[in-house]
This record gives sequence, structure tokens and C-alpha cells, in this order.
Amino acid sequence: MISVVVPVRDEERTIESLYDEVARALGALDEPWEVVYVDDGSRDGTHDALVRLHEATTNVRVVTMRRNAGKAAALDAGFAIAEGDIVVTIDGDLQDDPAEIPVLVAKLDEGFDLVSGWKTRRNDPFARRAFSRVFNTVTGWLSGVHLHDMNCGLKAMRGEVARNIDLYGELHRFVPVLAHDLGFRVTEIGVNHRPREHGRSRYGFERYARGFLDLLTVSFMSRYRHRPLHLFGGLGLILGIIGTGILVYLTIVKITGEAIGRRPLLLLGVLLVVVGIQFLSLGLLSELVTGQHRERSRTADDRPSRLVDEILR
Repeated sequence: MISVVVPVRDEERTIESLYDEVARALGALDEPWEVVYVDDGSRDGTHDALVRLHEATTNVRVVTMRRNAGKAAALDAGFAIAEGDIVVTIDGDLQDDPAEIPVLVAKLDEGFDLVSGWKTRRNDPFARRAFSRVFNTVTGWLSGVHLHDMNCGLKAMRGEVARNIDLYGELHRFVPVLAHDLGFRVTEIGVNHRPREHGRSRYGFERYARGFLDLLTVSFMSRYRHRPLHLFGGLGLILGIIGTGILVYLTIVKITGEAIGRRPLLLLGVLLVVVGIQFLSLGLLSELVTGQHRERSRTADDRPSRLVDEILR
């Protein structure tokens, strides 16, 4: 089965149109499919439109969030109830073309676990395209996952990918990085991107500032989540060695008869040693927390997010 997860917010006018396009795209495939709409705190008639569509069809499920929780939480809630062996994500504003879904799904058959869309001809303002290019370049440099369009809403992945990645905050931008960190094979293909016809974008340039902060989080979690002492301990050792070297030098200077009490270098040496010890201590504490986390048995939790208010199955 193919599950199409669609996070929506104030997209009343696109609900039925998107479903019709998905139906045309997947109707030719010899595979059952469903659409999981996640209403992320809409204030217009989106919920009523979703209820009508749910009542009129047999393969639409609706998840209603208690409040606007963000795209990451909406996707996480959709993934929690998606039953498909293949999970497709697509934005609800009709800019992503549902006709591309079969192409993404076919790419999975080549041995990949996640296929991300690449908006080769993006219908967005120039400034947004420029910021996005910088963001994708820096993300690839820090994460090691080099994609042209990390944040494309159109993706296809195996069900195990959707059920194993942990989405919260605004980590929906880094789904390929999170999947790659878990050992899944990631690639991208070019997809059609259409101009927005309804509503307006709710993402401003401030999202890129938040995105870079999230990138630091993802980079740390992917590289040092299970070995934090390597990061903090490494920094502590470097600072401690430099500080110790400075203090040894000043000790030799003191032995030769020079005064060192007013030398700023003395304060720097002491500071580096103290900060180095603090980093080492932080690394050891992080290792204790990580060790306790690993000792806990990982049991599957089938309950959807606590932010979910209603599910129409």
C-alpha cells in the first residue's frame, strides 16, 4: 500500500483538488493507496472540507491536531497512522505536482530507501531561491548529504524510514539527513514545481535562521549522539593541553626570576584549563545520560502524538 501524508493548514480550497490529482496519479498503479491529511491547526474551513472528503471516500483518513504544532509534528502524526509500505509526503498547497508520485515510487525500486524531490525549476521569488541554495549547500557540507533541494515537500520513502525517524521542532527540513544517519540510502530526482494559486506562504526568511540552528542540532545528533564524550572530551583536551602548555611556560619564566602575577597570559592559561575540565565533565555526564538511554528497552509505541485531537479512520 502507498500512504500519501499531506500536512495542511488553512488550505480549504485545495483539499478536494489535491485528492483528485493524487487519485489520477495513483489510479494507474496496481497498488492500493490512501491519503492521510493532517490538519495542523487550521482556522478556516479546512476541517469541514476534510470531514466531507472523508465521508465521501473510503481511502482518506484525517488527523486533526489540537493546535498549530508545525510541519514536523504534523508529519510525525501522519507517519504514526500511515499503514503503507511506501510513504509519500506532499504539501497541500498544490505547488508540488502529484503526477510525480509514481516516478518517485519507481525510483525506490532501484534500491533506495528515500527519494527526495528536486524542484529544478522552482516557482518562488528569487530571494527565496537564493537563500535556499545557500542553505542546501551549507547543509550538505555539514551533514555529508549533498542534495540540491533538502526541503522539498515531495518525497517518497519506505515505511520503515517514516517509522524510524524522529521528527520534532522544525526537523522536517532534514528528513534526508535523519534517514541517512540511520543508514538508509537517500537520493533525489527532479520534479515539477508549480506556482502557488491559492493562499500564501507562511514561511518567511526567518525560517532560514531557525533552519541553521536546527542544522547544528542535526549535525551534533547525527555525529555525536551516541558518543558525546568524543566531542566535549575532545574540546576539553585541546583547551586543557593549550592551557597547561601556557602554565608550564609561565612556570619556567617564574623560575628564571620574572614576575608573572600581572601577565594576562596567566589568566588565559588558568581559564583554558578550567574550561577544559568543564568540557570533560560535560562529556562524561552526557555519556552517563546516553548510557542510561541505551539501557532502556525500546518498545514500539503505536499511540499518535499527544497533540492529536481527533483521527477519522
